[in-house]
Amino acid sequence: MKIAIGNDHAGTSYKHAIVDYLKSNGFSVINHGTDKENSVDYPDFIHPVAKDVENKEVDFGIIICGSGNGASMTANKHQGVRSALCWTKEIVALAREHNDANILSIPARFTSQPQAVEMVKTFLNTTFEGGRHQRRVEKIACQ
Repeated sequence: MKIAIGNDHAGTSYKHAIVDYLKSNGFSVINHGTDKENSVDYPDFIHPVAKDVENKEVDFGIIICGSGNGASMTANKHQGVRSALCWTKEIVALAREHNDANILSIPARFTSQPQAVEMVKTFLNTTFEGGRHQRRVEKIACQ
């Protein structure tokens, strides 16, 4: 499975922990994020992740910024992207089960690194339920 990851300066250390987890578990990772902690503009690092998901070049995306809001808003500008801002693994599970989220947005300033890694595990191990949720997901896209 191939994962694209992107982050701004607030998410650099989180990204490293998540990438370590992913690689040690056999995932292929495309790193679009900054590797520095100097202030950067998050859209520069989030759009490439969303494009990878939009173009089906990866299975999922993971994005990280301070609040997770700006990153998620940016990603959701892309067709076919369903970025979910999550701060607990329970919310992550619902985002996958009910919304077929294909990008996980993590708020680095409001979660711990171990929490973030657990959220990633949940995201990658939870499947979309389909059924009544399918028609709702279909209604998300602009027509």
